[in-house]
Amino acid sequence: MGQRVGHILIRAAMTILMVMSLNFILFRVIPGDPTQLLLGGARSSVTEQQIDSLRKEWGLERPLIPDQIVAYVSATLRGDLGYSFKFRGSWVADLLLARLPATFALVGVAQLFAIVFGVMLGLYAGWRRGGVVDHLITGISLTLYSTPAFWLGMLMVLVFSTTLGWFPGYGAYSPTGGAGSAMSWLADRLWYLALPTATLALGMSGQYVLVARAAMSDVVTEDYMVTARAKGLTGRQMLMHHAFRNAMLPVMTLITLNLGYVVAGAITIEAVFNWPGIGGLTVEALNARDYPVLQGIFLLLGASIVIANVVADLTYGLLDPRVRQ
Repeated sequence: MGQRVGHILIRAAMTILMVMSLNFILFRVIPGDPTQLLLGGARSSVTEQQIDSLRKEWGLERPLIPDQIVAYVSATLRGDLGYSFKFRGSWVADLLLARLPATFALVGVAQLFAIVFGVMLGLYAGWRRGGVVDHLITGISLTLYSTPAFWLGMLMVLVFSTTLGWFPGYGAYSPTGGAGSAMSWLADRLWYLALPTATLALGMSGQYVLVARAAMSDVVTEDYMVTARAKGLTGRQMLMHHAFRNAMLPVMTLITLNLGYVVAGAITIEAVFNWPGIGGLTVEALNARDYPVLQGIFLLLGASIVIANVVADLTYGLLDPRVRQ
């Protein structure tokens, strides 16, 4: 067991190093001089000597490989992601840390609701497959899964914000910010969080329902389930002691991988609701061609996916003893 965990961790570390290297090369093969991007409209008012001095200060005059990539990897390992072109004077790490709480609040809470209700409904539909409830749950899930997130978000804003006026459809907090007390501050954030979270949770729950239902539908036809029924076990006993644990194997893979995408934010949802998370920062960086910020975001996303895969591998070993062999 210890040797297996060691191999998983070594493979994860090597993967992250590969992600860092590819992340560096990906944005530097795109045509364009970062100095000109930073100077922008001031390009005509500076001299070539100033541009060369700036390139030297950034180390851009050195060979891309190995000098620049070695400097980038070593700086990244120290936690130095550089500073932004668009948000001049701001370190990339500070920008990411400033946006992560909003992303965790939106995507994390939405994932939690989607996992709990989606998996429960999917397992129930698979256990009662072929019935009216199964067809109803499956039909609604397919509709939610196939609905574009931005369209669902605009529909939610139209119905619950514009028409009914129950929730705000724009921003993350009110102009006053819920000033007055800690409870007022929390209530203000939750009020603004409700609509985008519900939108994102509905869209993601369809995927969990379909995967959980398919897994449970396969499990109930296995020979050991027929044997358990022949032994006189009740439906509850069969579900809890045999079906549930085996059906959760593919579901756990989906859950852990999707949790890895929490730090990436939800670009379309954040755009619809103007949510100040990592997804919104990605759009801003793309529009401004802010390469250091994009590198930081892609590195954060890549590392989170690798960590999610590590968690999935370890969880599989706990759910299925055959994996530990």
